[in-house]
Amino acid sequence: MTALVNDKDARTRSSQAIGGKALALAELVEAGFKVPPFFVIPSNVFQDGGLPEDRRSAIDEACRALAGVRFAVRSSGAAEDGAEESHAGQFLSRLEVAVEDVPATAEEVFASGLADGVAAYREARGIADVNMPSVIVQEMVDARAAGVAFAADPVTGRRDQVLVTATEGLGDALVSGEVSGEIWRFSCPRLEPLERPGEKSALSEDEAREIARLCLSVSELKGAPQDIEWAFAKETPEPYLLQARPITTRLLPAGVAEQRLLVFDNSNIVESYPGMVSPLTYSFAVAAYARVYRSFLQLIGTRPGVIKTHSPELDNMLARIDGRLYYNLGNWYRLLSLLPFFSSNREHMETMMGVSEPLPDEVMAGISPATGLASGGKMVARLGLAALRLKATKSRFMNRVTATVPPRKEWSSLTRLPLSALAVEYRRVEAALLDDWDAPIVNDFLCMMAFGGSRALLLRWAGEPGLALHNDVMIGQGDIVSAEPARLIRQMGERVRATPGAADILASGDGDAIFALPEIGPLLQAYLEKFGDRRIGELKLEEPTLDEAPLPLFRAVTAAASRSGAEPERTEPDAELARLFKGRPAKRLLARWALSYAKARVRDRENLRFERTRIFGYARRVFLAMGACLTATGHLEQPEDVFFLTLDELLAAAEGSALNPAITDLVAQRRKEQENATRLPDPPERILIRGSVLDTAGRLALAAGPGEAGVSDDDRQRKGTACGGGLVRGTARVIHEPAEEQVQPGEILVARHTDPGWISHFANAAAVIGERGSVLSHSAIVSRELGIPCVVAVPGACDWIKTGDQLEVDGSAGWVTKIS
Repeated sequence: MTALVNDKDARTRSSQAIGGKALALAELVEAGFKVPPFFVIPSNVFQDGGLPEDRRSAIDEACRALAGVRFAVRSSGAAEDGAEESHAGQFLSRLEVAVEDVPATAEEVFASGLADGVAAYREARGIADVNMPSVIVQEMVDARAAGVAFAADPVTGRRDQVLVTATEGLGDALVSGEVSGEIWRFSCPRLEPLERPGEKSALSEDEAREIARLCLSVSELKGAPQDIEWAFAKETPEPYLLQARPITTRLLPAGVAEQRLLVFDNSNIVESYPGMVSPLTYSFAVAAYARVYRSFLQLIGTRPGVIKTHSPELDNMLARIDGRLYYNLGNWYRLLSLLPFFSSNREHMETMMGVSEPLPDEVMAGISPATGLASGGKMVARLGLAALRLKATKSRFMNRVTATVPPRKEWSSLTRLPLSALAVEYRRVEAALLDDWDAPIVNDFLCMMAFGGSRALLLRWAGEPGLALHNDVMIGQGDIVSAEPARLIRQMGERVRATPGAADILASGDGDAIFALPEIGPLLQAYLEKFGDRRIGELKLEEPTLDEAPLPLFRAVTAAASRSGAEPERTEPDAELARLFKGRPAKRLLARWALSYAKARVRDRENLRFERTRIFGYARRVFLAMGACLTATGHLEQPEDVFFLTLDELLAAAEGSALNPAITDLVAQRRKEQENATRLPDPPERILIRGSVLDTAGRLALAAGPGEAGVSDDDRQRKGTACGGGLVRGTARVIHEPAEEQVQPGEILVARHTDPGWISHFANAAAVIGERGSVLSHSAIVSRELGIPCVVAVPGACDWIKTGDQLEVDGSAGWVTKIS
């Protein structure tokens, strides 16, 4: 009669003798893996489905030799865990079996070879032979965590990802599908995390990575991707390997592992392009950024060969991920490295863009200053000359915009042009402005240096009080165009308050009746003539302009009509400068000049961006007119469908180089893609991808820190970036849909991010809190101008704060406090 086979001798037997699972375990033992001790009851030990008495006593002795108190009793069929048929879950397995129950349990497992489910599995797989299983008796692991791992994704078939699933305690419920367990996904071969579970997890990241590494090691031994079962015992840090079998689902071909790491960040650009961004807006922005920054490099004297070498970076400064717009941050740094003073400019750029953390060292290692001494000196000289000429350059640029973009009242004439003429009109605007964007781009660069440099100077010479002064001194620049809408809205509110019945008509939203009011209508018309393009998402071509949909303006004026109180007082910096620099007159004069120059560059930055808004507004009307032409010929269902095309596709349709006339099908596909992307949660502020942007499953999962920075122990306070304005208390109003909701006078505006179109909300707000943003973001600049406290980059503000919460906002120190 055949004897029991221990784990050391099992390697010398065949799968027909002891089953595939037992043979696989024996091979793992021989290779040095940590496998719980076991022995095998060969199938021919059983007689008439039962165990002879002498074999029962032998099993009892073998169990006691294992030194365990509980055992796993599992099947080991001849074809089980094979490369073609795994028989996964078909045979019976029992866990936590007491020593006295092992023989009876072994008989039960053996008998499962005749179960109906096994027969159906064999029939479905075309297996004719009926081979009864051998039985494995294995020492149970007292598991604190257990689960399954796959050396390739069994669902997608990808071989470049390792999947680890885990649960607390034993893994049988996970294997059987009773519980979902947590999922860890790692890249292969780097084992970088691509997916993590939530806050509470059975494994640490290091433990999950150890399991992934174990799975790959077993796969290397076996010569094919494996599916393993594992467990961490309570008393030992090293995992046990419980089982290994080939993955039998179809896998994709093996590819070459991607080495390049891409870093995408929307810290700053989300202000200009919030939420979903249409293909036309994205492609228009990509083209504009490439042309503008290429012309800037030419302006400062960058050698043509260097610019040509960096064409890939210039053409890929942006990315559209899940329908949202991101900076391709690595390319921004590579282009910045072409400029003089790269190290300090890098810090200033991060301040200006609100980047919460620098590039990973891996990416920075490949970026170094590209300018030699001679060429760097030439650039410094040309930048200095551009700075001296900035006033004249700005004047010429403003004249060029005025000459290129017709007055708003003439825009309706676009609807009388054919498609080809509209394409010519777009090309005219593009050639006149995008290739000669000198004033905005030079001022932006000087603003970056002046703002960052003046902050550093004040910090070094006056410490934290110097930084507070730097924030406060930016308040009250009376000629920032971004703040003018708020003042006009307040003035219109005062006129409404003084006009009986006007508030009711305005609240009705009836445009004809509102514009017919002699006291209010002309003021609203004048506002829309100048600021009709200043709306929510003003750089998104697909968004209606304010003159097309004026309801948010009506709501803002209505709210302003109930506001009372004087305009905010402006901060006078001279007294504070005198106090901080008492006895240091030279430093005081230099600090005053640095602050004054920074203020001027911030002012010009905002004013020039308003001209950009006008250009985008006119481009929208040109594109809508093109959409109307395509609708009239049956190529689009409605003019607004034009925003689902890219700029190249639209111009190709107008200029004769289109590849496919069936653009209605393309629009339908893009609309479906947008609907799917809309249902996704907002992607994070920063995304790391090793490979193609198309590969959503290749995004690295960013690690969560031990706790949110800037969060107090009791979570009554959170700290963000102080943007000035002093201290105020009030009631919170969390705005998620700015076109549908309105801040009431005296409330504290809380938002994920803002853009210049939020000015109607700023006009009534007592303070501003932003979840995103930087010291040079729109919310910071306009709140300074309006003299209201502002704190941005507050962690999780829109979830932490609820409408109606009583808050204290300290715009000078950066703290937001719940006071009830």
